[in-house]
Amino acid sequence: MSAENRRGRDKVIIANCSGFFGDRLAAAAEMVRGGPIDVLTGDYLAELTMALLFRLRLKSPEAGYAPTFLKQMEEVMGECLDRKIKVVSNAGGLNPRGLAQELLKIAEKLGLHPKIACIEGDDLMPRLGALQEAGEPFVHLDKGTSLKDAGAVPITANAYLGGWGIAEALERGADIVVSGRVADASLVMGPAAWWFGWRRSDWDKLAGAAVAGHVVECGAQATGGNYSFIDEVPSFLKVGYPIAEIFSDGSSVITKHPGTGGLVSVDTVKAQLLYEVREPAYLTPDVTARFDTIRISQEAPERVRITGVLGTPPPETTKVCINCLGGYRNSMTIVLTGLDIEKKARIFEDALFDSLGGRGLYAVEEVQLVRSDKDDPETNDEAFAYLRVSVMDRDQKKVDKFSSKIVELGLANIPGFTATAPPAKGTPAILHWPALVSGRHITQKILIDGEEFSVGFVPAESSVPAPEVEKTPIPPVPSGKMARLPFGRVFATRSGDKGGNANLGVWGKSPEAYAFLKEFLTVEKLKELLKDMRGYTIERYEFPNLFAVNFYIRGVLGEGVAASLRSDPQAKTLGEYLRAKTVEVPEAIIP
Repeated sequence: MSAENRRGRDKVIIANCSGFFGDRLAAAAEMVRGGPIDVLTGDYLAELTMALLFRLRLKSPEAGYAPTFLKQMEEVMGECLDRKIKVVSNAGGLNPRGLAQELLKIAEKLGLHPKIACIEGDDLMPRLGALQEAGEPFVHLDKGTSLKDAGAVPITANAYLGGWGIAEALERGADIVVSGRVADASLVMGPAAWWFGWRRSDWDKLAGAAVAGHVVECGAQATGGNYSFIDEVPSFLKVGYPIAEIFSDGSSVITKHPGTGGLVSVDTVKAQLLYEVREPAYLTPDVTARFDTIRISQEAPERVRITGVLGTPPPETTKVCINCLGGYRNSMTIVLTGLDIEKKARIFEDALFDSLGGRGLYAVEEVQLVRSDKDDPETNDEAFAYLRVSVMDRDQKKVDKFSSKIVELGLANIPGFTATAPPAKGTPAILHWPALVSGRHITQKILIDGEEFSVGFVPAESSVPAPEVEKTPIPPVPSGKMARLPFGRVFATRSGDKGGNANLGVWGKSPEAYAFLKEFLTVEKLKELLKDMRGYTIERYEFPNLFAVNFYIRGVLGEGVAASLRSDPQAKTLGEYLRAKTVEVPEAIIP
């Protein structure tokens, strides 16, 4: 489609078929065949994924990309070319050039001739030393320690790229664009900017596309997946993946193909808006989108309109996801049954560490007792509690030895001794090291048809004042009779990981519910309800336009997903944990 023809249309239809490496394989074909779309995107790169791809590349230097993307493209490449659907994906991971070469082999086998572009420039590993000498210390965003001072051993280092490289590749005629690490929203911002011919300084338009990109980037999480109010979702069978219809002013409509499962509602979209965020200023390499200016409404069944998003220039730095070797970790869970649970836990723990040679042998030692047992149990399983013991250390032999020492206690310790799984050797612990780097060091390199082009960092021409945020009218907290019930019968939540931190978004369905939430759920109250969060620094942000508050819990996930010793290393369950707590709320706000 020529620039004149596409810009004559009032919208571009961008469909996402993947939220992570391992998402539904059939989703690409479903999105291509389910209805009209202009662009098919796929997000494969969680912070954990870069560590997984590193392990794949260790086994084979030609690897390092998401192989599932190749299977999807083999199925739909011809249809995309026939219907002029552009494909944009970050499935290139640590080896976008290798992925592009494999796509060309598939095309040749199918007798097709797509124009394939590959975007590089995010991989900073070959330049880490030079960048440090140039004054980039790669200070850990949470710990305040430089990479060098910590003596860390990086294995991957990838800067988050913006969407202008994608826009340039599409402008040069690419049918398929594959990249390494780009900011999640860039997969939508780039195509939208190309489609409408936006300028780099179109802050509000870019911010609107960034919001739409954030909504659809995690696949079915915007269409009813992982949504708190499960009774509102008509069906969890074949949940449809999200589509963003983006308009020339940056506004959008979130929807899904007809006849699919799931739900697109104001609240399912809010759930994704509040996922893995921190404060209202949402930073991307291309724009700062103000989430506190979002206006969201139900336009029609399965269609949610997003308008009013304001944007300001991005920071002069971009985030870098560095993964470092952190030694090895090992865990085993022992089943404690029946009477004297705490005494049994103490007996086992003392005996284990005595047999290991004492406490403090490992760099990290963690013991967690989970009391799931019931008094007077009706079944064997209802008598169970669980003792989870985890260790981490640079010495692999010590870590491997850990589980065998547990097994040695099998006939010489507490009554009813058993474990949930057999012993295993330690696995590599990969530490997440989030840092920033100046954008002037980042150049996107685009390879297409044997030619190479570059898109560099362009600083904002002038500063833009923070936008005036329209105030959302909030009524007084309802008075009258109170009721005691689970918090989640009134409020929805969405939680997730941000490196070693977690976010916990909470929202209500009405201004009155938000008025209560805003006053009730302080940081102190959250720590009172979730006692295991008391030891962490917690930040709280208000989003009155979404009837929401967001908590940012620092350090709760330790060194990140790939090294966390928590039973839920991605904090996926944190929101539902809060919803299970019993509280008193005004009867007037109960749905």
